[in-house]
Amino acid sequence: MGPQVLVPVSLFLMIFGIVYLIYSTRNRERLALIEKGVDASIFLKGSGKGVPAWKIFVVNLAFLLIGSGVGIFLALLITTYTSLEDDAVYPSIIFIMAGVGLLFGFKNAKDLDKE
Repeated sequence: MGPQVLVPVSLFLMIFGIVYLIYSTRNRERLALIEKGVDASIFLKGSGKGVPAWKIFVVNLAFLLIGSGVGIFLALLITTYTSLEDDAVYPSIIFIMAGVGLLFGFKNAKDLDKE
């Protein structure tokens, strides 16, 4: 079993471990609340109001992709018209613009939640 197999197996085990911890912790919390006699309706609170999570995800993904595209375009312009090195300009501008896109997406999602 070489390093080529070790990376995907460890990634799968890590994801499985995180999901297992989330569900087992949630189950223990619910059992403890039920033992204390708390009403189970608190688990359903907040599900009926607000913006669905998929809409917020789509808005953030759209702004991330727009920011990445603008970053690639700006990096192309910068490397074409300056003597800066391609290896440093492309990743830095793409990450900066993707971060700006995520910031705008966050602000837009927060405005969606207010409505």
